[in-house]
Amino acid sequence: MLGSSKVVAFAPTRDAKKARAFYEGVLGLKLVSKDKFALVFDANGTMLRVASVPPYKPHQFTILGWDVDDIDAAVKKLSAKGVELQQYGMPGQDKRGIWTAPSGARVAWFKDPDGNVLSLTEFEIAGRKTKG
Repeated sequence: MLGSSKVVAFAPTRDAKKARAFYEGVLGLKLVSKDKFALVFDANGTMLRVASVPPYKPHQFTILGWDVDDIDAAVKKLSAKGVELQQYGMPGQDKRGIWTAPSGARVAWFKDPDGNVLSLTEFEIAGRKTKG
């Protein structure tokens, strides 16, 4: 039924000003609109609504992630912009925060200003890098 419909992604924020600075200024997403309810970004053709919510406790799992072609380059760029990559102490996670999954996918996690966990993933299928 929804297989041909576009997905809309959501992320909560307590502080729209800080969220805008992060998603637009640090991550480079284009702001499409804003109102008292949400900031709306274009995330490469996917609508991301960063919704203003009352105080909440962020979940400790990934709520939003990006499929990247080169995770090393993406981590380097984020780090240069002051983004701290998360260390979870998992076997296979390097000092930069990049974890290699049993599938060969490489994943790194970071947080937005509200503490929401975001991720980057470079997928690998049959020994060949591929997008999603």
